[in-house]
Amino acid sequence: MREALIVWGGWSGHEPELCAKIYRDWLEEDGFKVYVENTTEAFADPSIHDLSLIIPIFTMSKIEKEEVANLTAAVESGVGLAGHHGGMADAFRDAVDYQFMVGGQWVAHPGNIIDYRVDITRPDDPIMAGVNGFAYRSEQYYMHVDPSNEVLATTSFTGDHASWIEGVTMPVVWKRRHGKGRVFYSALGHVSAEFQVPEMATILRRGINWAAR
Repeated sequence: MREALIVWGGWSGHEPELCAKIYRDWLEEDGFKVYVENTTEAFADPSIHDLSLIIPIFTMSKIEKEEVANLTAAVESGVGLAGHHGGMADAFRDAVDYQFMVGGQWVAHPGNIIDYRVDITRPDDPIMAGVNGFAYRSEQYYMHVDPSNEVLATTSFTGDHASWIEGVTMPVVWKRRHGKGRVFYSALGHVSAEFQVPEMATILRRGINWAAR
């Protein structure tokens, strides 16, 4: 049986505990044995190297050097890493090794909660199969991203809330490798209610399963 670890905490505005429950339900339905922790100390446990998947939901916050070192080593050795929004790509802002592994870092969401569009760039990828571009209402993440990411979906900025970024196309969903490990990320999902959006949920659930070894 594949085993997954969900580690939640950090800024409460992203509803990490509620999101962790959704992930847990999905993974158990998909045949995983799931462990849930709410402290970064879980990342320092040597046993994480035996897992199939790790899901961080830990916006901002701090991570100790030994914790991030063990986490990144586990992914390099083949453990999958997957997650969403600020819970994965705005966690541990001072940990560059973590950001290198994730493939991106949040820097802004001009206009806060707004209406925007998600465009599918890789309809041939199994994660995106049958998913068409869709309208979305949430924070539109502006990110610093790794050019080695395999981008599956993007969004475009209008410039209404920051004129100098008008026309910028920004990755929303990507997958990548970090050593032997698979890494999947979706910028969607500011709060747990967004998991009810069919396209968001389909992409994320497929993505976490893709990442798991």
